[in-house]
Amino acid sequence: MANMKATPLTPELYEYVLAHNPPLDPVQQALIETTRTALGPTAHLQVAPEQGPLLAFLVRLTGARHIVEVGTFTGLSALSMAQALPADGRIVTLDVSEEWTAYAREAWAKAGVADRIDLRIAPALDSLRAMPADPHIDLAFLDADKPNYVAYWEELVPRLRPGGLLVVDNVLFSGEVLDQEAAGTSGAAVRDFNEHVRADPRMESVLLTVADGLTLARKRG
Repeated sequence: MANMKATPLTPELYEYVLAHNPPLDPVQQALIETTRTALGPTAHLQVAPEQGPLLAFLVRLTGARHIVEVGTFTGLSALSMAQALPADGRIVTLDVSEEWTAYAREAWAKAGVADRIDLRIAPALDSLRAMPADPHIDLAFLDADKPNYVAYWEELVPRLRPGGLLVVDNVLFSGEVLDQEAAGTSGAAVRDFNEHVRADPRMESVLLTVADGLTLARKRG
């Protein structure tokens, strides 16, 4: 077995991590609280607080101007990325819920970034397939329904520019990826997706133990 160097993440250590990351601004904090209050258990679909600054960091690191997000929910990830974009940058974010994204629209407006975000309410595969087929996406963030992860990947990868970055959330799925007996579940879908990513010669990728698992994949030039 590989020598483990991971430090167990206690609540106190998690608070330390958050305290040593860029702080969330008042709009981001309010959106997290509103999501928890309004949606209760469903709020777990929101990205972890530390992922907002990470996504913003990746936007700046890559110099991304054209971002596609699959899975908007209440808009924290799109908000974080939009705040890191240059004035001429744009995010196309895809979701099917008018209810959830209503919270997103309100937060984006409060943060002054609504003009950088193009929200499209429709099945994400339909929206992706309607996009230009040429490589034009600088950065993509995938955080949506797990059974369609491979299908989303196959629509996004050809549209990524060489050197473009694809970020995928929940690739550990609470450890369910280890359950070899599971079939037809979201955990099994994520496990199949991870194998698909590892075998894709078009991309180089790393799987990280950030939050519920995060894959960073770069399109080969």
